[in-house]
Amino acid sequence: MSTTRQHPPGDLGREPDEAASTAPDPVDRQWRTLSLAQASGIVPMARDFARQALHDWGWLPASSADRRAAAEDVLLVVSELVTNACLHAEGPEELRIGHTPKALRVEVVDRGAGQPAPRTPHRAGRPGGHGMFIVQRLCIDWGVLRSEDAPGKTVWAELAAPA
Repeated sequence: MSTTRQHPPGDLGREPDEAASTAPDPVDRQWRTLSLAQASGIVPMARDFARQALHDWGWLPASSADRRAAAEDVLLVVSELVTNACLHAEGPEELRIGHTPKALRVEVVDRGAGQPAPRTPHRAGRPGGHGMFIVQRLCIDWGVLRSEDAPGKTVWAELAAPA
């Protein structure tokens, strides 16, 4: 299982302050971007895109159970964030995946005004509503960036790179 930061129940992720939202991207981060606007079969397309990026960056094929679990965590987070944008935010516009030697960042840009949040209290036996709970459990951090000049937001999540 991957190493993750445990968020307290009801944690809505970090809404970055001005300094954090304008902090420069790490110089060594490599990005991949996929346009999802007007696409069909969005969730499988996003997973395939993420799987190819993980392959290109050496996360796949996995050489150990820990590396395999880390790659599966990334694919699950991609699925959950893209599905949430489909269900709650008028659909995703773009998927971005950025990689450094220490972490991987997933960003989903959508047109929605809502605030993603884990369902509280979490009820494991009930169907639906588990997407952001899964994201907060698998990721070292996550949050929302809002654009001042356009509708919508970017929901992001960061996962630790496998050891």
